[in-house]
Amino acid sequence: MKKSKKLVKLLNTLLATYQIHYQNLRALHWNIRGNDFFEIHAKYEELYLRTQTIIDDLAERILTLEAQPLHSYQAYLDKAVIAENEHIAEARVGMSYVVRAQEELLKLEREILALSAELEDEGTNSLASDLIGEKEKTNWMFKAWINK
Repeated sequence: MKKSKKLVKLLNTLLATYQIHYQNLRALHWNIRGNDFFEIHAKYEELYLRTQTIIDDLAERILTLEAQPLHSYQAYLDKAVIAENEHIAEARVGMSYVVRAQEELLKLEREILALSAELEDEGTNSLASDLIGEKEKTNWMFKAWINK
């Protein structure tokens, strides 16, 4: 049972981190400027819409585990492993943020994957595995775009 509580705590940390990431992505979308505007504006929208779905999936997974998902902005700010962004308008700076944020999300997702495997929690394991694969691929593409 102690491990289950740890899993829920990690899932709530991931949920909080995605909530802050979502708002950061919205700000990037709203504030992008420059020659890459159309390309990056659309990409940021794709990212924040996907993040909305992930947030809902995480909250529902926490509920499935008969626990309570975090739901206040203060809780998100307190628990998230990434911070709110300052104003970012330049595409490469914004995409560099996305890569760094996704690397932090990956750390949490891998920790959740390992613990859920140990607990034989296939539902959480599948969710974490899917998120990891998706993020590894997008980080490769974003790094290629910023020539990193």
